[in-house]
Amino acid sequence: MTTFTRSISLALKGAAHAFEVFPAAILNALAFAIVTVIRIELDWPQQEPYNFLFNCLHWSFAFGAIFSLAVITASWSRFKDKKAFYLSNLLGIAGTGVAFLLLYFFGKAAPDPNISRFSVLSMLAVARVTAAILVSFLAFIMLAGFPKEQSDLSRSFFMTHKAFFIALIYGSVIMAGVSGVAGAVQALLYHQMSSKVYMYIGTVTGFLAFTIFIGYFPDFRMDRIDPHREIAQKQPRFVEVLFGSIMIPIFLALTAVLLIWAGKTLWGGMGSSFVRLSGIASSFAIVGIWLHMMTAHHETGLAKFYRRFYPIAALIILAFEAWALFTQLEKSGLKITEYSFILLWILTAAAAVLLILIKDKAYPVIFSLTCILAVIWVLPIIGAHALPVTAQVNRLENLLTEQAMLQNGEIVPAVSEPDKKVRESITDAVLFLAYSEDAKLPAWLDKSLGRSDIFKAKMGFEQTWPEPDGVDVPGGYLGLSLTLPAEAVDISDYRWSVLLREYYVRSGNDEGYTTLKGDKGTYQIYWIINEKDNIPTLKILLDERVIIEQDLNDYLDRLTKKYPPGKSAKYVPSFDDMSLKLETPELKMLLVINNIDINVDPSNDIINYWMNPYALYLSEK
Repeated sequence: MTTFTRSISLALKGAAHAFEVFPAAILNALAFAIVTVIRIELDWPQQEPYNFLFNCLHWSFAFGAIFSLAVITASWSRFKDKKAFYLSNLLGIAGTGVAFLLLYFFGKAAPDPNISRFSVLSMLAVARVTAAILVSFLAFIMLAGFPKEQSDLSRSFFMTHKAFFIALIYGSVIMAGVSGVAGAVQALLYHQMSSKVYMYIGTVTGFLAFTIFIGYFPDFRMDRIDPHREIAQKQPRFVEVLFGSIMIPIFLALTAVLLIWAGKTLWGGMGSSFVRLSGIASSFAIVGIWLHMMTAHHETGLAKFYRRFYPIAALIILAFEAWALFTQLEKSGLKITEYSFILLWILTAAAAVLLILIKDKAYPVIFSLTCILAVIWVLPIIGAHALPVTAQVNRLENLLTEQAMLQNGEIVPAVSEPDKKVRESITDAVLFLAYSEDAKLPAWLDKSLGRSDIFKAKMGFEQTWPEPDGVDVPGGYLGLSLTLPAEAVDISDYRWSVLLREYYVRSGNDEGYTTLKGDKGTYQIYWIINEKDNIPTLKILLDERVIIEQDLNDYLDRLTKKYPPGKSAKYVPSFDDMSLKLETPELKMLLVINNIDINVDPSNDIINYWMNPYALYLSEK
């Protein structure tokens, strides 16, 4: 038998063995696959009423599979009694049931009326079950590192990576092969074959890949020494080269860049947005700790240097990141990004200190701290969904009180327009709170304040945003997306409603128009898209005579001045913003835009527009 054939045979045997060793985990995975098949079979109109139920089942089975993996591994590695194994499987199944009940009865969120009529699973519920899955998975990795005579956490951590990529490779090959056969059947034998066949193949492949993943792990029983454990934990030569000779130098280069940034910050300030900095810092923290664990047993000089150098460099960089954090908190207060950054900062700082003091013995403590912080992130009162809301409510209350806009528990319009910085801060806080899911807001603050027209009526000034900083996004993109708000509008001044057809300039024909017969003659109404920049032009002919031909450049200029394109701003336009009144000697018109999307490439000075008209209302004079 060749090495390749032997490896395939071992993988398949391991998958079959997984049914015996981790039955509760396999049952949960199988139930997950069955629910997926049911959802595939049901088309969306039939599935929509049950979407909440299916999401609860999917998340519950996903949690149950990983939780069962952890508790069964605990029973194998800690107890010799067979009863412990049976109890652990029952506990895994019970965990699935508890997760489902919690999600079904406490995880509902009111649906967005513009998207669905039925209840949906709240983002908070999803975050909590995700945290539970993460904690269970980290617990499994820690438990797989026992006994100490045969393994440790860094070896167990690598073994989990190895199992994942082996399952991914086998799953990809199975998926590609079976899909190819299905494609041949569809092309040659049965042309009417449903595309759902490929979804079924993907579902079955995913289930098989999961069984291969958990089947790759060795026998964790405490009274046995499985020779496969040494093979599973051993890093192949190419992996040692990848980590030691490629990834470590790259990461050291990133560390050098961050250290130079720290020095530059002393002289010239931050120079980068906090969102961008937090992303880089998060990558540095997570990858740095991960690489430290992956190279824990490497004996090369570069690996030893990295394990000594990274914790010290991390502490230096963390000090400057703390400075950036305090600057951001003074600017816009605590939000979810800042909150998450604080937890990650705590984790990285603690990990760096522990790695300096106790070296590789710090890994279990780092894993445990990660679990604790993941739980804190989703807790009531102090979690990411609650504490930032409280902070922003206090921030907004202070801003309104300073401007004498909060009186007797009600918001009153400003007597005089506040400074631009104050208007920007009030707008920022209002929009954050208005779009926070399940946020507990004071009686004086209504979520409808997120709408620009209501905001202006209540506050006495329009929503205001800071100017986008083009220097901070070299080579990046700025975006703007506006959607017509849902509200009733008086159109009694207009006689007709015309649905416009898109007509592209380069097509060279005159078929893309809408015909309207009025009292003064026959109108041909064109909505012309210039394919160079996608800016539309409204053109109307009356008995073959052009009475108006106007592009929307001026309209777009006014709109982007009011709503500057940005990376993450949430703008809520009013009806007036999304409409344009036009007149000719013959017609009075109201053009209503359904949605507008603008993408800006600052580095290449390119702006792309997409405008979708809702209707053109008009009447003859």
